[in-house]
Amino acid sequence: MKINDVDLAVTAVRRSQYPETNLPEFLLVGRSNVGKSSFINTIVARKNIARISSRPGKTQTLNFYIVNQAFYLVDVPGYGYAAVDKKQQQKFGMMIEEYLEKRKPLKRVFMLVDFRHKAMEDDLIMYNFLKYYHIPVTIVATKVDKISSSKHEKTKKQLLEAFDLVMGDDMILFSSITKLGREEVLNKISSCMVETI
Repeated sequence: MKINDVDLAVTAVRRSQYPETNLPEFLLVGRSNVGKSSFINTIVARKNIARISSRPGKTQTLNFYIVNQAFYLVDVPGYGYAAVDKKQQQKFGMMIEEYLEKRKPLKRVFMLVDFRHKAMEDDLIMYNFLKYYHIPVTIVATKVDKISSSKHEKTKKQLLEAFDLVMGDDMILFSSITKLGREEVLNKISSCMVETI
């Protein structure tokens, strides 16, 4: 898939503000410092369509990026960041839940986890939360370039065992530095879009 154009089309905090189209949507979730902005920029081949912040927890809305006028990447606030107070975390949780509950154009979730660490409790909770809504999930293991390639298979195996993925879910190793996994993610998006036509 060639990316011709991308734009931040909508920022929303409630259902009434979501785009009124039936274009396929792909939700991005992950911990606050997992690299969602770098993931977006790498996927759409733009340097700073998504702002990368040195301060985790910067995203506080649902951001709908329209790509090729054909589908949306939907970025949501990161979870697990201690500096965001409990009340705000709860608000983010409700925002995400409201989106998940009845959003028909949602085709798949890309759940980003840091390849350098074992699966965190927050990540396991989020995966189970997504499974409660029966949404297909691709785990995207980011920052793969930080781990020597000889350890990739072992680390991937440990993550797969921790998540115990249901049938239809999968894992992609990803690096915004080397672009590993970019084509795989785009192919996944393409195949989900074909299924909807």
